[in-house]
Amino acid sequence: MTVPRQGSRDRALRPEDVDLADPAFWTLPRPTRLEAFALLRQLDTPARFTARTGSGEAFYALVKHADVKAASRQPQHFASAPGVTTPEPAGWAKAVFGNSMVNMDGEEHAALRRIISRAFTPRLLAGAEENIRGLARRLVDEAIAERTDDFMPSAPSRLPLEVICDLMGIPEHHRPRISQQIDHASAYVGVRRRGRARLRVPGRGLRSLARMHLVMAQLARERRRNPADDLISALVRADVDGQALTSRQLGSFFSLLLVAGVETTRNAIAHGMYLLSHHPEQRALLESDFDRYIDGAIDEIVRHSTPIIQFRRTVRESCSLGGRSYGPGEKVVLFYASANRDESVFTDPDAFDITRSPNPHLGYGGGGPHHCLGAHLARLEMKALFQELLTRLNTLGTVGDPQLVDSNFDNRVRSLPFSFDRS
Repeated sequence: MTVPRQGSRDRALRPEDVDLADPAFWTLPRPTRLEAFALLRQLDTPARFTARTGSGEAFYALVKHADVKAASRQPQHFASAPGVTTPEPAGWAKAVFGNSMVNMDGEEHAALRRIISRAFTPRLLAGAEENIRGLARRLVDEAIAERTDDFMPSAPSRLPLEVICDLMGIPEHHRPRISQQIDHASAYVGVRRRGRARLRVPGRGLRSLARMHLVMAQLARERRRNPADDLISALVRADVDGQALTSRQLGSFFSLLLVAGVETTRNAIAHGMYLLSHHPEQRALLESDFDRYIDGAIDEIVRHSTPIIQFRRTVRESCSLGGRSYGPGEKVVLFYASANRDESVFTDPDAFDITRSPNPHLGYGGGGPHHCLGAHLARLEMKALFQELLTRLNTLGTVGDPQLVDSNFDNRVRSLPFSFDRS
């Protein structure tokens, strides 16, 4: 049975009422879903769910902070391959577009991650930080001038896109097309589209990914001939064990960086704006000493909103976790949205408190080999934009309720009503 909508229940909600495999669950109000996760955390062992459609595949839901963290740090037991999304990427899609780094394990993953980490040189990151501050200032200027009533298409979306494009060295004339392809590639992560009760999951929008790959391939060829001081140039000159990166490896990484780097950050920014405007005492505290409180505020925004709801893992070898044993080939799903509200770790977990300390949220993953490579960059972007908004606008109290996308994958904001008052 799926959790009934709030207001329609004539009895207390029970764990057996919850079905995380039912698409209808993900159309429920977010507070109802969080309540359901709280019930699942009370169980002695992870609950098992079976999909009602398609393959009928079953999975165990890891909803406790300790279990999600442990699974993230045990890749020898809980593998990212063959895929971390539901459904898993098709074999033919990997052959055509290359395998994303998030779906890799072991030395294959480690080798690519080392190359990418080396490409983010101190010089590159120092330039990025200065660039981010300037971009944030310009984008807020433009948003004020345009008097936009929906903030999502402006600074929250444009800042992470512009930052990544600048880092990569993507020319200005390519950016509108890339922005459009990112929107198309990630448009179908929701459980259903407006007016259509169809399951929508990650993995659609392949034509848009193909178009991005073509742009990246063209730019890679140009940088091989004429290197510049940018990420594309660094990566096209890199190698894995003496072998040059293939076009598919480059394309899959660029697609991951563009889609994941833009989507997660813009959603975190949007949720942060809403939280600060609807918790004026927290906003006042942040404004009273921005440098002192901003790092804690970012951590709390990420914890409270949890931009990525879940990733899956496949059991590689027999193991035990959370009081249950698992066999090879079984699936577990790491629900970060639940782990970040675990009352055994976070006091008053539903409260928004920028002074929360410690704050061991799992918003960037639970550590381990797949900890988010872009976490530092995302934090710089959020810090710069909130500083501009808080110091140059009289109020964020004009932020309306965000319109969320019904999604079992990310906590996506479709629109964010907003009006400006300049100080």
